Amino acid sequence: MPTLNEKIQHFYDRSTPLWLDTWGEHMHHGYYPPGKPPGHHQEAQVALVDALLQWGEARPASSILDAGCGVGGSARLLAHKLGAERVLACTLSPVQAEKGKAYNAAAGLENVVEIRAQDMMTLQPEDGPFDLIWSLESAEHIGDKAALFQLFHSLLRPGGQLIMATWCHRERPPELDRKDEHILSRISKLYHLPPLPALSELTKGAERAGFSQVGSADWSDQVAPFWKAVIRSALTGRSFAGLLKAGLPTIQGALAMRYMTQGYRRSLIRFGLIKGIRP
Repeated sequence: MPTLNEKIQHFYDRSTPLWLDTWGEHMHHGYYPPGKPPGHHQEAQVALVDALLQWGEARPASSILDAGCGVGGSARLLAHKLGAERVLACTLSPVQAEKGKAYNAAAGLENVVEIRAQDMMTLQPEDGPFDLIWSLESAEHIGDKAALFQLFHSLLRPGGQLIMATWCHRERPPELDRKDEHILSRISKLYHLPPLPALSELTKGAERAGFSQVGSADWSDQVAPFWKAVIRSALTGRSFAGLLKAGLPTIQGALAMRYMTQGYRRSLIRFGLIKGIRP
């Protein structure tokens, strides 16, 4: 029986070429400010990085960890925007790591951004310390959130910042009903996720790990339009052929998009933000 990490790696190894062909190097939600009609969805993905940096009050950073980097789209933006001398970026997928290295070379950042095919949870103190740890839509794959926050705290230098965005479920009460539980279970199975927490649980986890000035926000409304765009892109002839070529796990991931849209529509799935400082 494959481990969770092996399932995640296989999913991204097979689905990444299709995503890159359809969407490009940013493998995360887009950001759609209230009152502004959706524009180009790839521009919205870059806008999400900019908005998170502003919300997190990110400072110039010499050394950055991108924990769960995909092909390094955010890592390259962070290197440019924050003036980094070194960015370490980790992904479970060797395919993503190799694609990311090609993007680094094309951007002239091969000596600044290092992309490793490595489980972020195996990072050691000697890999740091970092001025900023950036975790964009990757923490949802980690089952032990307490260990994750402790690891991030240990890898930051004093005064270093954590900026995280991750999938959550809504706060309770009211308790989750049978329909809610069904949607969450399907999303977890098809996207290879452990059970999702509520945002308040993550906030407490960051505080227990020793972070100070912990802040949180819910940007579900600002990112929800992205899923409609992804579904539309999956229905094109070119993407459908790519799905068939990518195989069953990718097809299952595409089918899971309907559960994500249902989750957002029910205010069940939440896009949670966490920030904190290592004292």
